Amino acid sequence: MTSAAVGLSHSPLIGKNDPAPEVLARVDRAVAVAREFVRAFAPDLVVLYAPDHYNGFFYKQMPPFCLATGAHAVGDFGSASGPLSVDTESARALASKVLDRGIDLTVSARMTVDHGFVQPLEVLFDGIDRVPVVPVFVNGVATPLGPVSRIRALGTAIGSAAAELDRRVLFLGSGGLSHDPPVPALEGAPPRVADALIEGRPPTPEQRERGEQRVIQAGRDYAAGSTAMIPINPTWDNELLDILEAGTLPDLDSWTVEWMGENGGGSGHEVRTWIAAFSSLAATGGYQMESRFYEAIPEWIAGFAVATASQR
Repeated sequence: MTSAAVGLSHSPLIGKNDPAPEVLARVDRAVAVAREFVRAFAPDLVVLYAPDHYNGFFYKQMPPFCLATGAHAVGDFGSASGPLSVDTESARALASKVLDRGIDLTVSARMTVDHGFVQPLEVLFDGIDRVPVVPVFVNGVATPLGPVSRIRALGTAIGSAAAELDRRVLFLGSGGLSHDPPVPALEGAPPRVADALIEGRPPTPEQRERGEQRVIQAGRDYAAGSTAMIPINPTWDNELLDILEAGTLPDLDSWTVEWMGENGGGSGHEVRTWIAAFSSLAATGGYQMESRFYEAIPEWIAGFAVATASQR
């Protein structure tokens, strides 16, 4: 088995509330490097770790992570909608092997996913149906959240299981880094909002449009400095990237849920997708980071990063 990893931030505000042209140019160059890395690696299977933003997973049942044997995208924020090209046979094989390794993995035969899954597939592969994929949801926003050590264990188990498939596998982490967008919280929510977060009733097109406009406006307010959101934290973001580059992943086990939220913002836990992806790669042997890009982009409410890594 040959494996590689890519970590890629996402933001629903890309193309809707963009930074200065020179910042966009730097992002575009970093993304182009990642696209070329993926093209040269030519994966025949992508294990995609991504979060959800209350489009597919709700408090009625909220697993810490879940592997899909089938998945459909809702098309939020202008992202693609429709079925992902899930490799069901490989997904089932991975699920069985991961359970054999003592990880209490939830499985979904009909997972609903949003831009967190779709954006990396569009950016790196030009669509959601261009490459066989195994989607893995990693909760990064709905409390309570478990320790980072369990995310590492998940990534390690999937990586070692994937090593038995005799495939060229790309482990792809989508999310983060530090950011604090206006995501609703169950605690203290008014009854109507709480009911939606628990039951997961799909919004009407009008409700979805209003919600998306609120996020776009929040990005504009954040870039203008008129907001109470937790600031982007380049120091914290680069500490994570340093650990991933060094391959000293157990160092992350000391990162508590509370400390991560205080330093990375309410959605900073999306870095769990990166931790899972790099843990999967580490499980297949030593690795080296091939490229690394980071920029704080207030317009996107994101510490935005792109990184690639390959086996030594």
